Amino acid sequence: MSKNPPQTAINSPIMGGNSTKPSFNPTKHPYQYDLIVIGGGSGGLACAREAAKLKAKVAICDVVTPSPKGTTWGLGGTCVNVGCIPKKLMHQSNLIKDCFEDAPTFGWNIAQNQTVKWDVLRDNIYDYINSLNFGYRLVLNKEGITYFNAYAEFEDEHKLKLTHPNDKTEEISAQCIVIAVGGRPRYLSIPGGTAKDALCITSDDIFSLPYAPGKTLCVGAGYIAMECAGFLSGFGYEVEVMARSAILRGFDSTVVDLIESNISSRNVKIMTATHPTKITLEKEGEPPLLSVTYENTEQKTTNEEKYNTVLIAIGRAPCTPGLSLEKVPHIKVDSEGYIITDLTERTGYPHIFAIGDCAKGRPQLTPPAIRAGNWLARRIYEKGFKKVVDYSCIPTTIFTPIEYGCCGMTEDEALQTYGSDLIEIYHKSASPLEFSLNKRDGEAIYAKLICLRKRGKEKVIGFHYLGPNAGEITQGFAMAVKRKALKDEFNELIGIHPTCAEIFTEMRITKGSQIAYVQTQC
Repeated sequence: MSKNPPQTAINSPIMGGNSTKPSFNPTKHPYQYDLIVIGGGSGGLACAREAAKLKAKVAICDVVTPSPKGTTWGLGGTCVNVGCIPKKLMHQSNLIKDCFEDAPTFGWNIAQNQTVKWDVLRDNIYDYINSLNFGYRLVLNKEGITYFNAYAEFEDEHKLKLTHPNDKTEEISAQCIVIAVGGRPRYLSIPGGTAKDALCITSDDIFSLPYAPGKTLCVGAGYIAMECAGFLSGFGYEVEVMARSAILRGFDSTVVDLIESNISSRNVKIMTATHPTKITLEKEGEPPLLSVTYENTEQKTTNEEKYNTVLIAIGRAPCTPGLSLEKVPHIKVDSEGYIITDLTERTGYPHIFAIGDCAKGRPQLTPPAIRAGNWLARRIYEKGFKKVVDYSCIPTTIFTPIEYGCCGMTEDEALQTYGSDLIEIYHKSASPLEFSLNKRDGEAIYAKLICLRKRGKEKVIGFHYLGPNAGEITQGFAMAVKRKALKDEFNELIGIHPTCAEIFTEMRITKGSQIAYVQTQC
């Protein structure tokens, strides 16, 4: 769900160029397996399962190192266990709270001042995720994939050393190896904020926290910090966000301003140009009491505040340390540990690949990792299949209380790339019909289309939507942006009334005209 980075194209001879068809014969080699996948997340599972469907003999290795707080989980990776799935469910719980508040206006007699039962929500989410973990185990067994619940590290370019949780070790080998180890949250490098201190939590811990988080400080400016701040505030906890600079950098600035205004109106305090310098434990307990010393770089002040929970969301690091990559020296990594690949996901060895969050230049999103794993297996084992993943123009959604979906360029990116003379921006705001009776303040839809003028036509190169059901709306319109639709084609499309999405079929006001773009209702 992070902003899409540019696609990495490697053409060095050591990486075999950009050939889209590795040549492997799974029936003629001396190794135990045709394919071993290191990592049981979304991308790794997709690769292993697709290869198995194509009659390859496949093994997958996956085990989770506990977080400093001791949180661990089963098969399925970050998205299933401590990412997209539990986040969306907690976001949904927050939306239900909004519906409770709206209910009397719509004729329902529902008691006000409802409070969330943290333990019930947490346990129900855990039970659901546990069922998914179990389901993956069953599927792997059914599809003939060998599952090793063990740490894997390279012995050489075809051989891996596995270390099981009971410290038992063994070696396995394969003709091809896919690295799909993903990433884990980074910690702060301040007293009390390191992983070793174990005072703070990350997104690895929040969804299974054994106690209600209480007053919470979210450190970070990205979508994880903002999403967590949104649903925690909705649950009634006091929440503050501390960011070194502006929030949600890389996303459309107009939309970000609206998100900041909305989340602030929901009692989330956002402190920019601010960073913690020291965290200390004041009192143990569930929740504990922590003291945070922090500085404001603009005001040049130092302050101290107490919190029950400090959630660090300052980015993620690839889980490549520990793979013993020094034993496979042709695998190159950058300064942060991301593995460098060509367009076919290939590393410096023709039979070793890297996909998903651990590969350099790949969007840290689940669907691209799944597609990469699926198509990689098909390129290896399916005759005639040569497609490579196009990592451009990938749609994504931020599940803040008012949701934001986007696809393609932001306004700033478009202006910097093409210049203002070639860019036309259409935008519109309206109140959803669903909000007409309860008159929610600051809950209007905002829509923006960024268009490139070319040969007398306007091609849509950026889509941005702020409002209810952003993921569903963006997913549909992303096809139009991906297919290079023209603004005229959006105009010709007949909308479904009354819906939020129809706003994109009736956008006539340009940003440059400075005409009011707000209408009163959908």
